[in-house]
Amino acid sequence: MIGFTHYLIFATLLFGIGLFGVLAKRSAVAVLMSVELMLNAVNINFVAISKYIVPNAGVGQLFALFVIVVAAAEVAVGLALIINIFRQKKSVDLHDFNLLKW
Repeated sequence: MIGFTHYLIFATLLFGIGLFGVLAKRSAVAVLMSVELMLNAVNINFVAISKYIVPNAGVGQLFALFVIVVAAAEVAVGLALIINIFRQKKSVDLHDFNLLKW
């Protein structure tokens, strides 16, 4: 039987993998995918807490849906920025992105 702690452990592992990807990867696309993994881990926590703590209220699912909408907007803006910078710099390496420096 899969219980509440199993969901929390899975979400923690997924968040850890995403955090490692954000800190270790040099490609901007890989960093965006790692952020998505972290957001999915948060969604798993929302749904698990909603199911096991307050089973009759759909608050966790509502928060998860909101996070999915915000993540979709984040990916759209992030990919647009990456494509624009790639056209100028011919690279998606994060160490080459120094456009905001003085």
